[in-house]
Amino acid sequence: MEITWIGHACFQLRGKNVTLVTDPFSVQSHGGFLRLGKLNASIVTSSHDHPGHNNASAIGGNPYVVRGPGEYEISDVLITGIASYHDDKRGQQHGRNTIYVIHMDEIIICHLGDLGHTLQEEQLEEVADVDVLLIPIGGQHSIHAAQSAEIISQIEPHVVIPMHYQPATSEGQDPLDKFCREMGVELLRSQPKLVVTRSTVPTEMQVLLLTPRGQV
Repeated sequence: MEITWIGHACFQLRGKNVTLVTDPFSVQSHGGFLRLGKLNASIVTSSHDHPGHNNASAIGGNPYVVRGPGEYEISDVLITGIASYHDDKRGQQHGRNTIYVIHMDEIIICHLGDLGHTLQEEQLEEVADVDVLLIPIGGQHSIHAAQSAEIISQIEPHVVIPMHYQPATSEGQDPLDKFCREMGVELLRSQPKLVVTRSTVPTEMQVLLLTPRGQV
């Protein structure tokens, strides 16, 4: 499987027979700093109904769109949508969020969407045995670096790929730097994509940085 980060919470998961895109965004939602480019997929998942996460109409290939909790089996891909919240007040501030656990080509990927809280016991049961965790770290309307590190310790995935953050500005500290310090790892060099198979999943947890392909 080939995992590419388009930007924000959008990834392209390219398997042997199926391509899946998570949380496609509209350009307007990111002030022109990110571009989706031309993407085709068999399946699109959307964690919540916001322009930064629900632009399925921009994806070619007439994909099947998954928009909430439940179990889905599409083209030999098993997807479980898990109910969660976009904030730590049971959705009272920003509403609901869906976590997706995706079984594809013998790899288990978990996309946390715009999760706003640490995980409860019933949610943890659903995300057991995750190989690759796609986790927000930016703290703007989702979990921040310290909460991200706590969730990683809850799930114990094999590979962690941070998402949903922007580089440092004059107004604030780099969320990636904060995240790396919380995780106790040095600031890592990013790579364009991750290629992983069942036999190459690392036995010890690794934090990997991907370069957003849609950055302009």
